Amino acid sequence: DVDVEEKVDVIISEWMGYMLLYESMLPSVLFARDKWLKPGGLILPSHATLFMAPITNSDRYEGSVDFWCDVYGINMSALVPLAKKFASEEPSIEIVGGENVISWPFVVKHIDCYTFTVEEFKSITTTYKVSSMMLAPIHGFGLWFEVEFNGPAESCSNLSSDSSPLDIIQKKRRRASDSTVVLSTAPEDEPTHWHQTILYFPDPIGVTQDQIIEGSVTITPSEENPRCLNIHLECSTGGQNLVKDFAMR
Repeated sequence: DVDVEEKVDVIISEWMGYMLLYESMLPSVLFARDKWLKPGGLILPSHATLFMAPITNSDRYEGSVDFWCDVYGINMSALVPLAKKFASEEPSIEIVGGENVISWPFVVKHIDCYTFTVEEFKSITTTYKVSSMMLAPIHGFGLWFEVEFNGPAESCSNLSSDSSPLDIIQKKRRRASDSTVVLSTAPEDEPTHWHQTILYFPDPIGVTQDQIIEGSVTITPSEENPRCLNIHLECSTGGQNLVKDFAMR
């Protein structure tokens, strides 16, 4: 409803939510872009990339699930199934470190705010295939993001869902050596108030070093409340398969 007398040179908005897309504020920025931004104008931040990787976090699992097997000497293991349900029902917002990530991350979505459309936001799907870097239980998947502050043709990422780990590393090193301004919420970087978003499994899945982990993830806004997200995750590690839906409210 705002009436602006002339087109604007810059649109700046802190629209990023947990795991980048939560709260669905990006469509408002795209609306403002299409209605008010001058040709060649700036959008800040200009580009965003959502990453995902399997994680291990035995301390968290033991504290929320195994804890009930011995509560100060009392066996309350009857509550374990309920604890597993609650631990894996919704995404968890918490801080994990680089040591918790057991494979190179993959790109869920790269967003160019100069060209991205609201239609694309309605459903984001990617497939993945990564290799475990260690013998460890997978307790779930972690998601995080980074945003860049650039002009329309200056993104230093241009990462797609099929970008290799080497592509990601090289682009990150290249970015560190130039003047690009980047805000990162990755586990190996300084913690932010966005933390990381973790999709916990009801039960851990054991993997060996170099074992292939593959599947798909789909993110859609909730029909009941578009500020919320529905996440559909499929994961296969050879003989073990998991299909899980998460509601981020």
